Amino acid sequence: MASGGSQITDDSKTERSFKPWERFSAWIHAICIVTFDLELGQALEVVYPTCTKLSEEDKTNICYLAFPDSNSGCMGDTQFHFRFRHIPHDSASPTSSHATYNNGNSVSLLANRNYLYGYVYFRQVKDTTLPRGYFQKSVIILSKYPFVNLFLTVCRMIAPEFFENGTLSIEAACHEIDHWPPPINGEIVSLPLLGMVLQAQIPGDISLGNASILQSICSTSVIPCVHLNNLFSCFSNCIYHIQLLWELVLIGEPIVVMASSPETCSQMVHALVTMIMPLMYCGEHRPYFTIHDTEFKEYTKTTQPPPPIILGVTNPFFSKTLQHWPHIIKLPEAAKPSTLQKNKIKKGVVKAFDSKSGVYTQYEPFLHKDKGIVKKLLKGIQTNRPEEVQSALLRRHLLELTQSFMIPLERYMSTLMPLHKNISPYKAAPSPWPFNPEAFIATLAKSGPQLTTGIKGDWEGLYRRFFRSPNFIGWYSTRSKSMNEKLQILQLEALSEADLRQWVQGKEEVEVVDMIIKIRCKLEECRIRNVRISDNVCKQLQQRMDEIVCTLPDDLRSVLNSKPS
Repeated sequence: MASGGSQITDDSKTERSFKPWERFSAWIHAICIVTFDLELGQALEVVYPTCTKLSEEDKTNICYLAFPDSNSGCMGDTQFHFRFRHIPHDSASPTSSHATYNNGNSVSLLANRNYLYGYVYFRQVKDTTLPRGYFQKSVIILSKYPFVNLFLTVCRMIAPEFFENGTLSIEAACHEIDHWPPPINGEIVSLPLLGMVLQAQIPGDISLGNASILQSICSTSVIPCVHLNNLFSCFSNCIYHIQLLWELVLIGEPIVVMASSPETCSQMVHALVTMIMPLMYCGEHRPYFTIHDTEFKEYTKTTQPPPPIILGVTNPFFSKTLQHWPHIIKLPEAAKPSTLQKNKIKKGVVKAFDSKSGVYTQYEPFLHKDKGIVKKLLKGIQTNRPEEVQSALLRRHLLELTQSFMIPLERYMSTLMPLHKNISPYKAAPSPWPFNPEAFIATLAKSGPQLTTGIKGDWEGLYRRFFRSPNFIGWYSTRSKSMNEKLQILQLEALSEADLRQWVQGKEEVEVVDMIIKIRCKLEECRIRNVRISDNVCKQLQQRMDEIVCTLPDDLRSVLNSKPS
């Protein structure tokens, strides 16, 4: 087991600057052990660190989500992940590590303090010494990050140690994690754990070119990137409908994934959510959902349409309660990526959980099917192309499809920025022009997706449907915020270069004081909101303030100097 002792000695000065569990909480919320109690059912046995705050609702959700909710048996070891709504115990802003990570990440891998991911390693084996004849226990890593591959790998390392040596191994692993460097966008970090060192590149802007690789430098095994799973394996049974599924996810349609195991359904839900990257999926998603979930009644109501959410379920009961959902993906018992099944779209409903696998929907796609990617994947099967390469080809195809859809939107958004000449150092920063759907549609004839893709179809109809989705709302909100911040920066840059000594001529004292206070407030607001202003601009603004402070009487000058904020 890697002790990390030398690191503590070498970095003793740095170590003292961190609070206990501060660096641990930058990655992980807690590590839990859930066991099956004959009287209580699923019970929370261990939470580490012991200072971790979890509500009773959190604990209940964790207990039910920690075990498979199906008749598949899941004998041996099973890994899967889940996501649930979490109410933080404090009303403060996210931790500095989470805020720093989110500020540098413009897409779908944000750390959301109102949700927790659970990464599970479940073991079920026969044990005649126990009353029920079975040993059933789960190790769960809770984190705010959707780093599915990273944390399933970490859990796969920690859990066997726990089953062999007990809770002391969990404690030792937590202390090692508390020495990890923080997750910083785009950086490669070394993460020592249990005698191995995981190297992980933290994603920044998510594109295929930046797909990170997680690998152990103490062995020759290479593990897929921290946030993306094997798309080809997930979609192998519905690859002929990949473009239809892409449209459904893009426009935020409610989808339920029915599978026999939590591992299969959670991986499929994650694959669906990430298939529109680099666009952020802004609907709700639950990789693994059970009948005990607090929102079970909300999602099974037949009196209103389902919300924009992707659910992964394994309990046969859902084949009845979710019959009214418009889009159902029924996965087979075991995926067979060595062959591609050409299943037709099924127009009916899933009447029973043992219904045939396939995609059940009445949806008519806006775009014509691109058969090129299917041909490439078929050729890969015939030539025994590695599954990782097949997955990379599929992800590249989806990335290019999403980019072809988003480039016209990004191009139009750039026209909503006020001209540089309209930015005055002495007036508030202007706001971007509002988004006009009809004006955007009018641009498609000359600068639509046809410039970057050969896929034909009703692109206009797809855009109009997209405008009503949470994905558009989330994208537009993020872009508007970015544009407003850019305008604030440009206004401050103009102010830093302005001749305030000339401006101050003939101004009343109250106007000069007001200008100084406004500059200070803007700088403070930018600091709080993590708006990136160059050191040079900050220095120049301080010089501009010093220049006009000198024009004020001594009494006012002393007041301003004593209260800089």
